[in-house]
Amino acid sequence: MPPAPARSTARRPRTAEETVDVPPPDLTAGTGTSAEDTLDLRLTEQPVPALSAEELSPRAGHGGRHDLLDGLAGWGPVATAAGAFQLVPVRVERDLPLLARWMNDPAVAAFWELDGADHITEKHLRAQLEGDGRSVPCLGALDGVPMSYWEVYRADLDPLARHYPIRPHDTGLHLLIGTVADRGRGLGTTLLRAVADLVLDRRPGCGRVVAEPDLRNTPSVAAFLGAGFRLGAELELPGKRAALMVRDRALRAVL
Repeated sequence: MPPAPARSTARRPRTAEETVDVPPPDLTAGTGTSAEDTLDLRLTEQPVPALSAEELSPRAGHGGRHDLLDGLAGWGPVATAAGAFQLVPVRVERDLPLLARWMNDPAVAAFWELDGADHITEKHLRAQLEGDGRSVPCLGALDGVPMSYWEVYRADLDPLARHYPIRPHDTGLHLLIGTVADRGRGLGTTLLRAVADLVLDRRPGCGRVVAEPDLRNTPSVAAFLGAGFRLGAELELPGKRAALMVRDRALRAVL
């Protein structure tokens, strides 16, 4: 969808947040109150190694591209109730095997539609990394261990902007929690609040953080509400009816 952000050159996930809270057998509805409940796949998970200090160190800029997200690579860690959390921009040569494995988890694949051979995930990542910088794919590292995947993007420059009244520098979030052991224990709400606060702290020109989970996914919507977002509108998007979730800078202290 030109001039869409780089991520739009691959199949666009219906929503990134849904992948943290989809219980069986219905992939569009939840059965519990936790917004991070997901399909228990009984998979034998390979341990995810911690990132080194060098890999976690701030990296300035985005490879010479326009910096549309205020130096996200250098934002650094934040303290959360679950531990120190940090967004670490993806490096394909390091992260592709892990991310492709997560994308092939059926609970994730049902919404991201990036399952299959590694090159499918690679194409999705490189479209962002080689684009103009309006969407940055990141690992979410908790106490140094990658456990989630995030896309932080300029919603005002995204195709989403065609569907709601944008404001300059609106910043969007997509996420999935990749490790089964990290699902169903409240991390989604905790990390959504932490990352939304991080965006507002590091992007002074941004007045709102937004997301668009599937409206049918009430646990996901509840996770955003718990993280200080409000329901701004219902949107008809390609492939889904979405809840526009908004975290306002002006209401940050009361939500």
